[in-house]
Amino acid sequence: PAMSSGNNNNEVAMAQPPSRFEDVLHVLKRPGALAGDGFDADSGDDVMEMMQDSISLLVIGAGGLGCELLKDLALLGFQNMTVVDMDTIDVSNLNRQFLFRPADVGKPKAVVAAEKVNSRVQGCRVTPKHARVEELSLDFYRQFHVWVLGLDSVEARSYVNSVACSLLEYDEDGNVDPSSIKPMVDGGTEGFKGHARVIYPGMTPCFQCTLWLFPPQTKYPLCTLAETPRTAAHCIEYAHLIAWPRDRPDDEFDADNPEHMLWMFEQASSRAATFGIPGVTPQLTSGVVKNIIPAIASTNAIVASMCATEVLKIVTMCLRGMDNYTMYMG
Repeated sequence: PAMSSGNNNNEVAMAQPPSRFEDVLHVLKRPGALAGDGFDADSGDDVMEMMQDSISLLVIGAGGLGCELLKDLALLGFQNMTVVDMDTIDVSNLNRQFLFRPADVGKPKAVVAAEKVNSRVQGCRVTPKHARVEELSLDFYRQFHVWVLGLDSVEARSYVNSVACSLLEYDEDGNVDPSSIKPMVDGGTEGFKGHARVIYPGMTPCFQCTLWLFPPQTKYPLCTLAETPRTAAHCIEYAHLIAWPRDRPDDEFDADNPEHMLWMFEQASSRAATFGIPGVTPQLTSGVVKNIIPAIASTNAIVASMCATEVLKIVTMCLRGMDNYTMYMG
């Protein structure tokens, strides 16, 4: 039998695809006991508009964790982001850094990641910065509302933390001016383990205060490296700690310099051949020298999702935020 025009209209309405941000709006319009202080569920549409038009995020790192962060933040509705990364894309990145393709090898990670997110998420405006964090001015950092860290080194985190603390302003009674605080959401992964935490400089313990949470790096006795190497890692560390200062005392070693890394690989290979030790490869040389732990794509995805959720909480107060550290153990 023929359907009435009313039923047809209902069918047409039901067939319309949902908004990309419908699930986010559902959270922003839902009152509840777990909402943060000052949250107004009646202003959900206005908050969504603020996220898209007014909030500016700084994402530091465009590697395995950074790719996931950019994707998650864009799909939550944040449209104004700047991504900073000093690295270029290597073929070894392609198994987990899903924004990159074989044709992108050799290109700056920040530039390619920004292009891919902008092309996939309508309205998204990600600005790339192919630079070291130390090269950027205080005025550059000051313009963002929230900083999201997807870094893979303690040194870079320490520097960004020092910048955040240096931006703090105090009143005449010594109290921190809340408007000068730059909330930082820090994520990190190591194999199947990961962490996410929220830092409010001047209010919560900063990165430097909790440096002891990071496990010590693996160290080898110098006597073993010099006299009785037994593994490929021993040969690489010999080249790094003994051969380099001996043979190139006037050159400061840079692990991101391809010529330096090639020299390191050749010296380690020669050392390994002398002692009959197999297994020295360019990939292992880079991993040992840079203390790289093999990355797991699923760990990056889980930790990035926690970090992106915390950014949403900070900006909208739709839920109470993390207090103030989460460890993921795989």
